[in-house]
Amino acid sequence: MLTRSTSTAALLLAVLALGACGASKPNTTDPNYMGNVGPGGPNDPGSILGDSGLGFGTGVNHKGDNGGGGGLGVNAYLWRGALDTLGFMPLASADPFGGVIITDWYQPPTSTGERFKATAYILGRQLRADGVRVSIFRQVQQGGVWVDAPVTSTTTAEIENKVLARARELSSQAAGAS
Repeated sequence: MLTRSTSTAALLLAVLALGACGASKPNTTDPNYMGNVGPGGPNDPGSILGDSGLGFGTGVNHKGDNGGGGGLGVNAYLWRGALDTLGFMPLASADPFGGVIITDWYQPPTSTGERFKATAYILGRQLRADGVRVSIFRQVQQGGVWVDAPVTSTTTAEIENKVLARARELSSQAAGAS
């Protein structure tokens, strides 16, 4: 049976041990580092995560996993490429383990009466052309009500290609830094 002083000492030790965890600094040059990614892209002070040190996938990138990252369930380069590409839209949710990024509605400043929303799916741990799928949703305002409108398949393909290009760029930067 634990005495009151023993349980207090154990609690104090646990708090100190957890407090020591926060002393480490994340490697912000690692493509798996997801801190400070806001609406304006990397290092945007309006970040949804801020500079709290909270990062997804800040683990070591092991050889042979093609940039999948230790903490992400999907390819880190595709994940970061999708975040960077869709960074101009407000982020509604991001699941780095399931590989789903959902934006909120975005209304371009030059286009009143029209808004867009996007969902990006990162489909695996490999950096491959078929590793990302993007769905774009469009609405137009008719009589004060938002109505769904079609989006061309070329628009979706262009966004996917931009995600892939950004992912390849991140991958080559990481390879050059090694």
